[in-house]
Amino acid sequence: MLVCLTSGCKVVIPSNQRIWAPDQAKLPYAIFHAGGDEITLQNVRNCRYATENDYVVQHYDKTFKLSDVQSVDYVVVPFEETPNIAHTMLSFGLTDDRYLATSVEIRKEDHEEYSPWRGFFNQYELMYVIGDERDIINLSSNYYESDVYLYRTVASPEQSQKMLKDVLKRANKLAHKPEFYNTLTNNCTTNIVRHANQLAPNKIPFDMRVVLPGKSDEYAYELGLLDTTVPFEQLKQQAKINDLAAKHRYSPDFSKLIRSR
Repeated sequence: MLVCLTSGCKVVIPSNQRIWAPDQAKLPYAIFHAGGDEITLQNVRNCRYATENDYVVQHYDKTFKLSDVQSVDYVVVPFEETPNIAHTMLSFGLTDDRYLATSVEIRKEDHEEYSPWRGFFNQYELMYVIGDERDIINLSSNYYESDVYLYRTVASPEQSQKMLKDVLKRANKLAHKPEFYNTLTNNCTTNIVRHANQLAPNKIPFDMRVVLPGKSDEYAYELGLLDTTVPFEQLKQQAKINDLAAKHRYSPDFSKLIRSR
């Protein structure tokens, strides 16, 4: 079976065997060691950018203890021309100000570009990019020049650990059994919601702000998932980290410094 668009056709069978864009050629994979606390995460992405299209691809393996995970942050990157639509991510804070950013994305073939329209028709595989914030957040803020909002959630260390474990299991599953991305039903935000509801059923009920995640931060605030001790507009103003990301883009303490507000 083929799906045909003006740009061409693709066999409707998801695959991990294509000629991928260099920054998405490697899938992350987590090895859970005996005892359950120690994890080795393979292919943590750590690209360095001259421009959004000119970069050096780097990956490394990271071994850590799940019990070192202390927090999870929610990142919202609205699309400039359609701010009701946004890319959303999670970033997990470990001890010593180390962070793992997780981003659910289309897995682009070499020279392929994202189109929301094509995303309805099984034209992209889905992947989890897990990487250094100096790669993933830097790319959004300083090279795509998008507004980036970074919110600390109210998740406890135990809840953050369970969330990351679920994310890693999902990444492993995609490495063995690829899936198609879908603009509405299998995208960045719907996967985050599934992770949350997997741990606490109906924690995030369906809302149009899941489908149009440019306002998903407001929805998370209403659900009590973010800090509600200040008005939402004040929280959102504090959460915008573009100025700090620009100032500290080359710093080895990037993650700590973008949270210095």
